[in-house]
Amino acid sequence: MASTRTAIVTGANKGIGLAIVRQLALQWPTSPFAASGSSLEIYLTARNATRGAEALQTLQSDPQLLDAKTLRAQGGRSEIKYATLDISDDASIKSFVEDIKTKHPDGIDYVISNAGIALTGFDEKVVKETLGCNYFGYVHHSLTRTALQANTPTSTLQVMTSLLPLLRPHGRFVNVASMSGHLVSQPKYSSAIRSRFLSAKTPSDITSLMNDFTSAVSSGTHSSDWPSAAYAVSKCGLIGVTKVIAKQQQEREEGKDVLVNVCCPGYVKTDMTRGGGHKTPDEGAQTPVMLAIGDIGGRSGGFWQHEKEIEW
Repeated sequence: MASTRTAIVTGANKGIGLAIVRQLALQWPTSPFAASGSSLEIYLTARNATRGAEALQTLQSDPQLLDAKTLRAQGGRSEIKYATLDISDDASIKSFVEDIKTKHPDGIDYVISNAGIALTGFDEKVVKETLGCNYFGYVHHSLTRTALQANTPTSTLQVMTSLLPLLRPHGRFVNVASMSGHLVSQPKYSSAIRSRFLSAKTPSDITSLMNDFTSAVSSGTHSSDWPSAAYAVSKCGLIGVTKVIAKQQQEREEGKDVLVNVCCPGYVKTDMTRGGGHKTPDEGAQTPVMLAIGDIGGRSGGFWQHEKEIEW
């Protein structure tokens, strides 16, 4: 009997996330993992149930998917389901993880973590909110810097640390970041900060950098070491922590062959780029989908763009 594999996509009710779900379904029949006749169950997650249900309906009537007959309703091998997940809400993350454990006690196979925010402006409030969602998980204005420095791994980092242990052998975890977090092309980091990023050994090393950035912004001293860009620093932190966790995963799970990577989808025309991108969402989905279900030669811990691994 052919098996069923399970994929989870966060922040998937629109933009790149929605396109990732579509491309997973479209590309599954040609994936090396589908060679044995396996089917794919995809969880489209979003924080708003109404928007999530609308996104699901959009895909179920999507002309590309209908023409390709890839969905189970048309006799295909992919099925898309909606599940509520608000990555800024600790209770939502815990509830989602427990539900997945109950429904899939043998584990899951692919996670593409796409959810995140990009705010305009730059001040202490923007930094806390942006790092809160894209790294820590503290988006509530009432939280103080003391709370932010508690190092509790919520939001994007909690999604990663909560779902990664559920991956079965040969599973994949993909974080969607940005070239704004690219150390090579960002001259505003001091050599000392750049060295700390590149020499980090544990998630707490990266978390310390995120805390130091927040403290520097609060005190008005960040410009000597950091760019004045909350989103860029949050994505640099995401890339750094992904690389560290990938290495730890390989050391702890030798033989399990779980691959952990992070990528830039490119400059995609979405709400997040305020319509300024030059790639379509489906074009932006290609790299994260390849990292999830494509042949990447067993590589883990890489930063990818345009379907290629690049220097961070």
